[in-house]
Amino acid sequence: MSQGESPLYGPLIRSFRDLTEHGSDLRGPVVTLFSGGLDSSYLLLRLVQAGASDVHAVSIDLGGDETSEEKARIAEKIGVRFHHVDARSEFAELYVRPAIAAHGVYLDTHPVSSTLSRPLLAKTVMGVAEEIGATGILHTANRSQNSLRRLNGALGLLGFRGTYGSPYDLDPVDRGRKMHELMAAGVDEMATRAVSSDSNLWCREFESGLLDDPEAHAVPEEFYRWSRLRDVTASDHVEITFVGGNPVAVDGEKLELEALIEALNTRAGAFGLGRYSGLEHLADGSKVLEIREMPAACLLLASRRHLETAVLEAETLREKIGVEQVWVREALEGRWFGELRLACQAFVDTCLEKVSGTVGWRLSAGQAETTSIIAEHPRYLRDREAWERRSIAAELR
Repeated sequence: MSQGESPLYGPLIRSFRDLTEHGSDLRGPVVTLFSGGLDSSYLLLRLVQAGASDVHAVSIDLGGDETSEEKARIAEKIGVRFHHVDARSEFAELYVRPAIAAHGVYLDTHPVSSTLSRPLLAKTVMGVAEEIGATGILHTANRSQNSLRRLNGALGLLGFRGTYGSPYDLDPVDRGRKMHELMAAGVDEMATRAVSSDSNLWCREFESGLLDDPEAHAVPEEFYRWSRLRDVTASDHVEITFVGGNPVAVDGEKLELEALIEALNTRAGAFGLGRYSGLEHLADGSKVLEIREMPAACLLLASRRHLETAVLEAETLREKIGVEQVWVREALEGRWFGELRLACQAFVDTCLEKVSGTVGWRLSAGQAETTSIIAEHPRYLRDREAWERRSIAAELR
């Protein structure tokens, strides 16, 4: 299979020239993933300039920063049709929840995020394309973004039979040119954007621009929203309850996962918790810097680990930790819908069937300390001396 072929069905879109060579369908419906950012706005502009007259910009709401009104305004300025799909609940339940169970952390560095959102973006935009009869799907991932193989991989595994891909793959366009051409077309919303960003209800992530260089990457404090420290003298106590490895309540109040994550982003973020920086590998092994804030993830992943440590046998937990990294690899490499990731998920979910209980935390500036780990089916000792007496007595019988 050549680099220009999709995994299952035909030519990939890899450059702006491919849009005319492989997608002579510029006269028919053209569907693009639209985040409202610089790259996706510029792609819409290039399509219109190339003569496409039926362009559909698909915005999929996963709880990110940009509002649908802002995105609709950009699409209107460029002259394309705008579609808004609310997928927040689906994202939380079918993508974030499995990642919490599988401890979706990249090489013990940072919880994964776009790894989770990209397969849902691909699945949703494919549904829109099929509904309107489009035979091509475009996105804007470039070679220095792992989203390139995640989106292409998901569309291939889902069996999309048209052409798909990103024209930025072989045709990068520098930020200055994109901004200049968009502003010339009356789209001035990009003028103040100094980095690339990606946000959803689970994570706010920044990369590129002034964060390009790992050796010098001081992050401006204004980039953060959830994890700005409110009061250095304050403290808080929070309890997180799990049933079968799934978070279900905060301080005894039952919440849907979307609302639970939002609550913990606020509660934990107020103490400056949940900031991550890490290097992630590209397809050729090169590394790029990514900055994240994920306060809810910080507490949820640690809480679940404490509870499963309390419940599972040591050897089971060791095997689960190994399977977790296979899960992360498969998801990160664009194989969310692949059989190995699904098999890993089944093993993980089986391990967590009896992992129920509550973890209490004391939060203070930059710190989170456990105050209680209460499991429904614990293996821990609450009185070591009594256990020693019983153990010795049993051995001497």
